[in-house]
Amino acid sequence: MQSPLNIYSEIGTLEKVMVHRPGKEIENLFPEFMKEFLFDDIPNLRLAQKEHDKFVEVLSSRGAEVLYVTDLASAALTEKKVRADFIDEFLTLPKQLHRDEESVYISLKEYLLSKSPTELVETLIRGIRKEEVFVEKRHKLAGMLDHPYPFYLDPLVNMYFTRDPYNVIGNGISLNPMNQTARKNETIFMKYIMNHHPEFKDADTPIIYDKSNNFSIEGGDQLILTPEVMAIGISSRTSPHAIEVLFKKLLSVNKSIKKIVAIQIPEERAFMHLDTVFTQVDTNKFTVHPAVIKIADEMNLFVMETDENGEIIVEKRTNLVETLKEVLELDDIILIPIGNGHVIEAAREQWNDGSNTLALAPGVVVTYDRNYITNETLRSHGVEVLEVPSSELSRGRGGPRCMTMPISRRRV
Repeated sequence: MQSPLNIYSEIGTLEKVMVHRPGKEIENLFPEFMKEFLFDDIPNLRLAQKEHDKFVEVLSSRGAEVLYVTDLASAALTEKKVRADFIDEFLTLPKQLHRDEESVYISLKEYLLSKSPTELVETLIRGIRKEEVFVEKRHKLAGMLDHPYPFYLDPLVNMYFTRDPYNVIGNGISLNPMNQTARKNETIFMKYIMNHHPEFKDADTPIIYDKSNNFSIEGGDQLILTPEVMAIGISSRTSPHAIEVLFKKLLSVNKSIKKIVAIQIPEERAFMHLDTVFTQVDTNKFTVHPAVIKIADEMNLFVMETDENGEIIVEKRTNLVETLKEVLELDDIILIPIGNGHVIEAAREQWNDGSNTLALAPGVVVTYDRNYITNETLRSHGVEVLEVPSSELSRGRGGPRCMTMPISRRRV
C-alpha cells in the first residue's frame, strides 16, 4: 500500500494536517514547574481552546482535512496487547528518571490498562497527579515522606505543538528523539499511529529517523524548501550529528532529497528552532528575524550533498541569500523582516512567533493576529495573510507552523 504521506515542500497547498487541541494538560501547569515544562506563562485553557478551534476553522476553510492526534491514537490502540505495549513504552521514561520505585509503575500500569483507548490517550496527555491513584509503596520511609513533586506522570503541556516530535519528509516520517525531557514521550503517539492505525499501518512508509539514533532532532528545525532541498537548523534542540544521520537515511529511502543546507542559529530561547526565525512563505520569499538579516553575509551555513561516488560532502558557506539562490536555483531571494525590521517591534513580535508562519498555499499564510506589524509587512510583499486569535496560544512560545504536522501537500 502506497504511503499516505506526501510532503515535498513548505508551501504546496495544504491537503491534510494533524493537530492537537489543548486539553486538561494545560490545567496541570503551575508556576513552580513552568520552567521544567518549557513554558514562560500559563494559558487560559478555555480561551486557548477557542483560539485553536478558530485556527482549525481557518485551515478547513481553505480545503485542508484536519485530523486530531487524540482521535488517531485512540483508533490505533483498540487492541489490548497494543495498549499494554504502549503503556510499557510510555512508562520507560519516568522509570529512567528514578522518581519512584518499581511498585509505583506496576500500579500505574494496572490503572491505565483499565481505561478505554480514548481515556488512556487523554490520561497520558494530561498527566497523572499523585492524589489521583493509590499506589502501595514497598519502601516505608519513602512512602511516609511528602515529596514536593506532584505527578506520577508528567502532563504533556507542549502537545499542541505537533510539528516538533514528528514530521513528514516526502513519503516518509521522522519520529524525532526530542531534546528536552518534558517532550520525549510525545513521539510515542505517532509511532503507534503509524504502526497500528488502519489508515497508516499497512502503508509502505519509510521511517527516516527514530530514537534508535541517540542524537536529538526536532521538526521545528526541518524545512523542506523543494522536493530536492531541505534546510535544517543546527540549534539547541537539533544536533549536527543527527542532521548527517538523517541525510544518510534520506539518500537510501527517499531519492528526492539531494541537498541539505544546515543553518547554525544561536542557542537562545527566542531562537529555539529554525522556524522561529526563518520560514518560507512563497517560492522565493522567506520571513526572517532582523538579527538574521544583520548577519546574513557572515553566517555558518553548510551545504551537504553527495559526490560522483555517492559519498557525502560538506561545504561551508557564509552568505544566506547567495546560498539560497544557489541551492534553489533562483535569481532572486526576498527576505521579509519581522516587525518590519524595527528593533523593538521585531523583538516583541519575535517573542510571539511572528516568523512562525504556516503556508496554506504559495503566498498564503496563517499568522497570529497579535503580530500586526509583521502581518502588514508580509502583505506589503504580496503575501495573503490569514490572522488567527492568539492571546493564549502564544504563551506556549510557538506559532501556527509549530501547531501543525502536515501529512499531505499538493506538489508545487
